[in-house]
Amino acid sequence: MSSENPESSIPPNQTMDRQASLGQSAQPSVQSAEVNWERQILSDLVQSNLKEQQAARRWKVGLRLGWLLFWLVVLWQVFSHNQTSTSITKPHTALVNIKGEIADGADASAENVVASMRAALEDSGSQALILLINSPGGSPVQAGIINDEIVRLKALHQKPIYAVVEESCASAAYYIAAATDKIYVDKASIVGSIGVLMDGFGFTGLMDKLGVERRLMTAGENKGFLDPFSPQTEAQRKHAQFMLNDIHSQFIAVVKKGRGDRLKEAPGMFSGLFWTGQQAVELGLADELASLDQVARDVVKAEELVDYSRHDNVAERLVKRFGAAMGEGAWKAMRSSTVIR
Repeated sequence: MSSENPESSIPPNQTMDRQASLGQSAQPSVQSAEVNWERQILSDLVQSNLKEQQAARRWKVGLRLGWLLFWLVVLWQVFSHNQTSTSITKPHTALVNIKGEIADGADASAENVVASMRAALEDSGSQALILLINSPGGSPVQAGIINDEIVRLKALHQKPIYAVVEESCASAAYYIAAATDKIYVDKASIVGSIGVLMDGFGFTGLMDKLGVERRLMTAGENKGFLDPFSPQTEAQRKHAQFMLNDIHSQFIAVVKKGRGDRLKEAPGMFSGLFWTGQQAVELGLADELASLDQVARDVVKAEELVDYSRHDNVAERLVKRFGAAMGEGAWKAMRSSTVIR
């Protein structure tokens, strides 16, 4: 019994017509799939772009809110720090720290120390002011401002001002202490160094050996006399020495005025040498051996200590750095805009 293919009975022309019709019916479905795939890709791209824009907006808003919060904290810190607190009416001993280098911009700058002393002596509860000193010295200008203000505040408020020395009270630090009513030291404290210095380096000989030529142009024959790469003339050296001697004389006069008859002048006292606290008492550079607590308890008779020391907090330092950066940027912009091209 033979089996026959059903299509074998269909004429050839009919078979071709059927295949053509099948191909035509499949073509629209393929085109539809391609269109759907393209639409999906476009939809995904649009969604992705929208998500990125939303994330960018959220980031910008968050960043702005963060900066706003930062500046609010800064302003709060600054204003809360500068607000005058209510007077501590309970009797106490006021304290102001003078630690580290005495210089403009430092914690022991004239601006900070003077403001602290004023606040301390204006308080009705403060019985006396103690300057707690631990400093190797610094700027004679800053020290001079503080010295003058100590003299003025003592006369204005009629309250004693004492100096208590910890490890060291040298050079500009002693310039300050000399204006106080009494100086208390530890027997091992370092006191003195009544002198002035100006230091630097000269590289002229080394440059000659290396064959390096210094090209410095100035308007004024002495404008570059502190330049380390230029030789120093005898006239320039004498001028610098004259200035140092003048400042040294001011220093000596301040010490003699402040210490008065208590000072027992000895050879080398004003030569820049320094002594131990015990030796300083013997020479009249200091009055007695005593600690901070001892002075508050036994001399002032007000054992409670209240610290009025002013220090730049984190917010103020950030503001100053930001202001300095802005100023530097403005200066650079102005400089670049005025360049002749």
